[in-house]
Amino acid sequence: MNGEAPGSSDAVSTTRSAEPIQRRGTRTPFTVWRGVPAPLGATWDGAGVNFALYSEHAERVQLCLFDAAGRREIARIDVPYRTDFVWHCYLPEAYPGLHYGYRVHGPYALEAGHRFNACKLLLDPYAKMIDGPFRWSDAHFGYRAGSRREDLVPDLRDNASGTFKARVVDCAFTWGDDRPPRTPWKDTVLYEAHVKGLTQLHPDVPPALRGTYAGLAAPAVVGHLKRLGVTAIELLPVHTLLDDQRLVDLGLRNYWGYNTVGYFAPDARYAAGDALSEFKTMVKRLHEAGLEVILDVVYNHTAEGNHLGPTLSFRGIDNAVYYRLREDDRRYYVDYTGTGNTLSTRHPIVLRLIFDSLRYWVTEMHVDGFRFDLATTLAREAQAFDPYGSFLDIARQDPVLSQVKLIAEPWDLGEGGYQVGAFPPGWSDWNGRYRDAIRSYWKGDGGTIGELASRLSGSSDLFAAGGRGPTASINFITSHDGFTLRDLVSYNDKHNAANGEDNRDGEAHNRSWNCGVEGPTDDPAIRALRRRQMRNFLATLFFSQGVPMLVAGDEIGRTQQGNNNAYCQDNEISWIDWKRDDEARSLLAFTRRVIALRNRHPLFRRLTFFRGRAVQDDREKDITWLHPSGREMDDQEWSEGHARCIGAHFSGRGLSERDERGVPVEDDDLMLLLNAHHETIGFRLGAATGPLWDILVDTAHENGDGHAAAQAAGTEYPLQGRSLVLLCRARTS
Repeated sequence: MNGEAPGSSDAVSTTRSAEPIQRRGTRTPFTVWRGVPAPLGATWDGAGVNFALYSEHAERVQLCLFDAAGRREIARIDVPYRTDFVWHCYLPEAYPGLHYGYRVHGPYALEAGHRFNACKLLLDPYAKMIDGPFRWSDAHFGYRAGSRREDLVPDLRDNASGTFKARVVDCAFTWGDDRPPRTPWKDTVLYEAHVKGLTQLHPDVPPALRGTYAGLAAPAVVGHLKRLGVTAIELLPVHTLLDDQRLVDLGLRNYWGYNTVGYFAPDARYAAGDALSEFKTMVKRLHEAGLEVILDVVYNHTAEGNHLGPTLSFRGIDNAVYYRLREDDRRYYVDYTGTGNTLSTRHPIVLRLIFDSLRYWVTEMHVDGFRFDLATTLAREAQAFDPYGSFLDIARQDPVLSQVKLIAEPWDLGEGGYQVGAFPPGWSDWNGRYRDAIRSYWKGDGGTIGELASRLSGSSDLFAAGGRGPTASINFITSHDGFTLRDLVSYNDKHNAANGEDNRDGEAHNRSWNCGVEGPTDDPAIRALRRRQMRNFLATLFFSQGVPMLVAGDEIGRTQQGNNNAYCQDNEISWIDWKRDDEARSLLAFTRRVIALRNRHPLFRRLTFFRGRAVQDDREKDITWLHPSGREMDDQEWSEGHARCIGAHFSGRGLSERDERGVPVEDDDLMLLLNAHHETIGFRLGAATGPLWDILVDTAHENGDGHAAAQAAGTEYPLQGRSLVLLCRARTS
């Protein structure tokens, strides 16, 4: 039935019999008015609450209200009105803080994709606050678990006592003069962090605030970020999530958080008090420090899993609408994500849900951008990735979202899932090819200098054809998923036994090198080499074109003890240990230094790709790739498999850019030398005439300083084995 359901009055009493419902001896009447179908969710207007829920195939919808503790059901109200598949009503006596959920009646017809089961209390997809605790039991499953027919037989047990409850909120908050920093992409330095992992062991965060939004906004944490030189913190998922039953049974948790149940509600596990206001306060404090807040978001799947998963929200509200189902058998889900299900972005209401959520986090929560987990899935139309599909088209033209930072994780597990470089203008991509190339080069693999040069110079081979510039590339060496920087130079193999999967999980091909010994060692030579390799990785990251992303803790050499898939380790394996020895302090100082050099030199922050052509009236090119002999690389040398040493000369007049006043942007000349060979190579510094080259960085030295104050042009610089050098020469004109 489309259009509005019939009703003779704007006001009706609870239940179909028009009598107030009675629960455990308490009569709790609620007056019910028609209300409106938009906005979706529970909306407090200062006098009452409007409730609106979308379901195309439901036959009946009941709104269930709970006591202040969220435990006892005090009313069950038939929602009497439906407009364009939106079931809605208005309760003039409802108020912020009220706990609620839905029971949705309809067919349990798996051949048609329907899994309605009114015995299951369902979470509002638009809930702004979600309360627990959630307690796993067989009652959460919509089918009779353990029966011979499995999900073909519905389960009639009530799950309300152990499931999530939505809570009506008053969104009022005093933002004052809060403004987004709007840091330009070219000046952005990302810092990927976990709310709890960043602060749980921080000695200067008050104990009661550790692991929380408030703790992240503590002066000690904000001060560290500012001194480090990053401009934006990219938080692992903070949308309310579910800990998988398997993990709970093992005494573990879904630490990373890629298991969302609510796309509007900040997870209360990271709050010392009220999660909504505490999150907003965190954003406000970070903005005051000039730091942007970017959220890692998971709109590709939900925590309800495959056809044998629990019925928590979408599955029971309208399974055939919210999920992609297999055309050959609608009992099963299309799974591009490896999690068991895929949200159906082909349906307008699912797109509406996603974009309503995104706009809410920008307009109401004041965040500055998003990193989209498995973004290829969101951009699939019938099956294949489509750069002009509905999701990407809406994002590009949306007046709110087109003004914030949008980052794609440009892959998924479906056919044709790897789409680095294929997203349209307005997006930046996590560049997995950058990660792989830089790791392989410093590991010492042969035949890598050609791709190394492409990645250092902004990956024009990936992004130029699509009309994007260097800032489309999010460069990273490590991320939450995989080895930390220290582990990358300390382990050849993953060590994931703590995850309870017999070390089968996690990536097996890490392009890592343990420098001679697997894991911790007291050998001073190996420890020194590992420190040098970490400096090499950091310097390469911050001296590359594109947007660098640093993982929290890498600046002080954090280890996960060789675990490269610590998604379930909510403990010391994942938390940052802020105790600093001399090695940690030295690495931190080096990281600050290379970030400061990046910020000082516009040559590292280009908006356009190098052209490899002469600059203005000069004979020199904007970039020249150098052989250790000091001359320009020729075609044959690029293909030499044994080559592991290369240099790049950047002309300070090669920016082809102007500042906000229209003045041409210039810089000093820079030269970057890289040697992944184990022996020292004499690298000739170009022609025998010209000013001296100042040595800004030499990773062969513990503090990163060069061995001399300056180096004459035309001389050979002793480029030590497995080291990187940055030199600078002031232009005379």
